[in-house]
Amino acid sequence: METVEMNSVSLKRPRSEDDVANTDEIKRQKILEKSKTGNDSGQGIETVTEQPEDTKNEIISNEENEEQEEELEDSDEDGDPESFADMMKHGLTESDVGITKFVSSHKGFSGILKERYSDFVVHEIGKDGRVSHLDDFSVPVDDEDPSEETFTVLSDEDKQRLEELQLFKNKEASVAIEVIEDTKEKRTVIHQAVKSLFPGLETKTEDRDGKKYIIAYHAAGKKALANPRKHSWPKSRGSYCHFVLYKENKDTMDAINVLSKFLRVKPNIFSYMGTKDKRAITVQEIAVLRITAQRLAHLNKCLMNFKLGNFSYKNHPLKLGELQGNHFTVVLRNITGTDDQIEQAMHSLREIGFINYYGMQRFGTTAVPTYQIGRAILQNNWNEVMDLILKPRPGAEKGYLVKCREEWAKTKDPAAALKKLPVKRCVEGQLLRGLLKYGMKNIISAFGIIPRNNRLMYIHSYQSYVWNNMVSKRIEEYGLRAVPGDLILKGATAVHIEEGDVDNYTIHDVVMPLPGFDIIYPKHKIGEAYKEMLIADNLDINNMRHKIRDYSLSGAYRKIIIRPQNVSWEVVAYDDPKIPLFTTDLDKLEGKPLPVLPADGKFRALKMEFSLPPSTYATMAIREVLKMDTSIKNQTQLNTTWLR
Repeated sequence: METVEMNSVSLKRPRSEDDVANTDEIKRQKILEKSKTGNDSGQGIETVTEQPEDTKNEIISNEENEEQEEELEDSDEDGDPESFADMMKHGLTESDVGITKFVSSHKGFSGILKERYSDFVVHEIGKDGRVSHLDDFSVPVDDEDPSEETFTVLSDEDKQRLEELQLFKNKEASVAIEVIEDTKEKRTVIHQAVKSLFPGLETKTEDRDGKKYIIAYHAAGKKALANPRKHSWPKSRGSYCHFVLYKENKDTMDAINVLSKFLRVKPNIFSYMGTKDKRAITVQEIAVLRITAQRLAHLNKCLMNFKLGNFSYKNHPLKLGELQGNHFTVVLRNITGTDDQIEQAMHSLREIGFINYYGMQRFGTTAVPTYQIGRAILQNNWNEVMDLILKPRPGAEKGYLVKCREEWAKTKDPAAALKKLPVKRCVEGQLLRGLLKYGMKNIISAFGIIPRNNRLMYIHSYQSYVWNNMVSKRIEEYGLRAVPGDLILKGATAVHIEEGDVDNYTIHDVVMPLPGFDIIYPKHKIGEAYKEMLIADNLDINNMRHKIRDYSLSGAYRKIIIRPQNVSWEVVAYDDPKIPLFTTDLDKLEGKPLPVLPADGKFRALKMEFSLPPSTYATMAIREVLKMDTSIKNQTQLNTTWLR
């Protein structure tokens, strides 16, 4: 994940808090404390220990009751703030997942992040370094495109019948559409409309009782829907229509599912370079196979919270990870910091950067963190995996999930638990269906029903958990300077820093490994700390291969400190908390001016912009500026204001 998924939170200085750690955390902390030697902050930069005190991956399915499920999820999600805050007492704090250090020495201050989702704007940076913007609604001129009448000639009832025919939802072999105003031109438009709007259907004209009908039917069976019509696409045109997707308050997969539904195509014909989060305005490039810009542009008339533009035809799709990063525009409202504090914080962010921790959304928001499930998978403890996913848990849970868990705890009957679960596409529903299919003695196969990316999320969460803890330990031991035994990358290869070369490197060159079978570890105390942490988790650092290949960890390297690029900031005054404080791409296209702000308003806001590489967390940059815990648990306990 490149961007941040975070609800509106009031970021205030944290109060001291003694959370009761569970037994495995106590065991781990004892092991990690063995070699503690104090703090060496090199290069005159102070490292500050935080005062004591997630990526929600939704499984997408094509269930017939998907709309009902979405309504259930939406209605259940927006509980009143007090009850939500009470439930989140069982959630994670930053220290629970190893996030305990800051690199800057300025005094922290408070502010509200995402008071409005429009206070958080993300623009994708492509592999060529170009920042994606929505600034053009025009459609490439193409003589072979159907006329505009194609999109209006069919009635809503006709479209419904054709969609059911296309998706094999009825027993009819064809659909007949009467031609009311019978001309050759009118029949041609109806033929074009059916073929372009409902891929996989063919048409013919028939006379019935003296009237003309257009008959729609399947030409090539069920495979036709999955494979867009090859013969109807001009050879001179690139096979992929690339466009910029501007979306508000929707995550990328939800957006693609909506586009697929309106276009009546499968979601897998879309491609993109990275997923963007829900509670934000995001702008990114999307590619779709053999759908015309004209059809896509027509969606702008009927979709809420989406706009499509900047259309072009190319011969290639997009690939995950091809982006250079993301550019963020963030507003922190109602800030309390002095001008000097803000200047110090932003200069530090620009010159030094922030610790490249994996953010809280990586670990989930409930009382069962995703890394615990990942650890159980790596331990090959499948009963524990099943138990962690399905057992009752305190904290923020939708009502139907609570009932499902209670039924599971009482009966251990997957069929009975599944009956309590109207939303079957969640992880719990997938696992229960797997258990129903394969039986309680074959949990591995049952777990395998969950989509691969969602299963791997648990393992990656555990790797991230180890990495966060080890980086905090590394900074505690050696400060913010490169030391002998650290790792740096030469090309794609990691090498150790030798004693004689240490002056050639800075902390910005140093990387730390995510545990796996294909990486090396630092040659100082932290290398041993990795081993001890994995031993505490009943894992062998020298044997990270799993008997199920998908769960074998090869490992990777990640920079300790990230220095954002293109950093700028401004403090503005305002009176009305509901007014926007900058203009979006859509505002500019629609000619909306920025509201006139008072010179001396009741409130102050910090507007900041910065660019980050892929797989870094904007919340961790904001955390460094404010010097505070970004966890939902911490914010809800600090009189959080939740504004939807």
